[in-house]
Amino acid sequence: MDTDPRDTLRDRAAHEPGDPRQALGRLGERLAAEHLERLGYRIVARNPRTRFGEIDLVAADDETLVFCEVKTRRAGSGAPWEALDDRKRKQVRTMGAAWLAETHERPRTAELRFDAVGVIVDARGALVELVHLEGAF
Repeated sequence: MDTDPRDTLRDRAAHEPGDPRQALGRLGERLAAEHLERLGYRIVARNPRTRFGEIDLVAADDETLVFCEVKTRRAGSGAPWEALDDRKRKQVRTMGAAWLAETHERPRTAELRFDAVGVIVDARGALVELVHLEGAF
């Protein structure tokens, strides 16, 4: 069932343990996953761990397997892309390679891509902007 975009971050955080930054990240990942699903991708994995770290989302359609890094910010606190530096892009590529090597039950596609989704929400947790960069790195 889709979540109501009018839900507030505070309401969602009240039902999810952890600190507010984790709740903000989970909200951004949920919004990014819903966006990918609207584009026709199916979510293969959410937050799979590798020895190099955690991948936010793995999605696929019939042609492409996508590793997706999601960066979420509150409006007025800077651009999501500020946290997607060279070190982070290298880490995501390394995590993707490890996931491919470690995950035998996965879609086999002709293409592989690394995307980034930047999500900005207001103080109440409502979506302000979502930017999807295909092939971001």
